[in-house]
Amino acid sequence: MNDRDERLKILADAQLDTQAVRAGQIRSQEGEHCEAMFLTSSYVFDSARSAAERFSGEEPGNVYSRYTNPTVRTFEQRIAAMEGGEQAVATSSGMAAILSTCIALLKSGDHIVCSRSVFGTTTVLLNKFLSKFGVQTTFVAATDYVAWQAALQDNTRLLLLETPSNPLSEIIDIKKMAAMAHEADCLLVVDNCFCTPVLQQPLALGADIVVHSATKYLDGQGRCVGGVVIGQQVHMEEVLSFMRSAGPTMSPFNAWIFLKGLETLRLRMEAHSQQAQHLAEWLVPQVGIEKVYYAGLPSHPDHQLAARQQKAFGGVLSFEVKGDKAAAWRFIDATRLVSITANLGDAKTTIIHPATTTHSRLTEDERLQSGITDNLIRVAVGLEDIADLKADMERGLNAL
Repeated sequence: MNDRDERLKILADAQLDTQAVRAGQIRSQEGEHCEAMFLTSSYVFDSARSAAERFSGEEPGNVYSRYTNPTVRTFEQRIAAMEGGEQAVATSSGMAAILSTCIALLKSGDHIVCSRSVFGTTTVLLNKFLSKFGVQTTFVAATDYVAWQAALQDNTRLLLLETPSNPLSEIIDIKKMAAMAHEADCLLVVDNCFCTPVLQQPLALGADIVVHSATKYLDGQGRCVGGVVIGQQVHMEEVLSFMRSAGPTMSPFNAWIFLKGLETLRLRMEAHSQQAQHLAEWLVPQVGIEKVYYAGLPSHPDHQLAARQQKAFGGVLSFEVKGDKAAAWRFIDATRLVSITANLGDAKTTIIHPATTTHSRLTEDERLQSGITDNLIRVAVGLEDIADLKADMERGLNAL
């Protein structure tokens, strides 16, 4: 066994913290300690024969940065190791990850069953665009397993879900859904954006494919947009083939940023979870708050499942204020510290009104079926001092 193979074996058996810092890195002839950023569109071949063999796949190596780039590959190998997957394919955004998965693995006439409690743009993608190409979707309540089972058809190929859900923190039993999917000869696709592999590993629970918006916690500082799909090689090769043909590609610069984010991911996810737990518990008894949605609260209907399935409860919570949309807007506008933006997973706390932003492209009926009420506010808790965050939430409460 040569040094490179020995190092790869050691990393394959390493703990998550070690993988987050070391996995996937192969140093160049320069011997760099930090991962190199390969800002090149193409590569020079030794000969015409070598070029032909690279393009055909007979000879391993880089071909064109749309689908082969050393920096992107390092990120792919690192996140695959952390999620326990055989292969990962990085994409230009989280939505590109979902699109690439669907286009690569489905054909006209196929059927998807999807949780109603997914990111609003995911619903639009499935309803408005995939349907044009003959792929139909049935939406069901996230935790209604009877409805999931009843929605299965002979042509169902994918079950798609988020857990925890955005923004209500509904928790879906991944093991149960994996058994259901495999009994029906379907693939289970789990959006693991809210938990990351630090808090939850869907593949170990039976899921076939994991997708991420790397824009969120994998980055951690709101700098770049990207996505990634992780799973078995047989499925990822299809996704990679679509990537090669269609080009929803992650840039090397963004991949380098995400690599730096992975190095601190566990520390940040633990801190986000602790902060969100404190804030959720503080919000519950406040005058002006009707309901708090956070799986870390014992009152949450899925609290016990979340405690079994996750290592902590994550950094996103939502709550309903007393009143209507105007009240929710007054609360948001009265804050002075937190950022009014739809992104999440940032070191800076963010606050948003889902009904008029992240889920605004849904019909009113679709929003209500998903629990997105006019008085609902979502907060992605950052890393500021918790006392300062509580003080800012109090400014919002005083405006009600």
